[in-house]
Amino acid sequence: MRWILDTDDRPTGCPTPQRIATYSLSPNRQRPFAGALNAAIFNSWRRFRSQVLYVAPPFIAAYAIMNWAEERNHYLNSKAGRMLEGGGDEE
Repeated sequence: MRWILDTDDRPTGCPTPQRIATYSLSPNRQRPFAGALNAAIFNSWRRFRSQVLYVAPPFIAAYAIMNWAEERNHYLNSKAGRMLEGGGDEE
């Protein structure tokens, strides 16, 4: 490169570049969702499997109690239920 000398005999202008900067994208930047669907399926299954024994029993118990209560209510409001449970002659 040709230098232009200043009045103080100092070179002015652009010096030749010492290093060349290169830029690239990391693999995570190029494909941010690579394998995300596969990981989501297996992670969801793992989380479901680890929590199902804490969540399912209360729901099963609540369903069984509600089912028993509805059947008992239908029985007590039926003719046979009123006669056997001592529902008297209410008219």
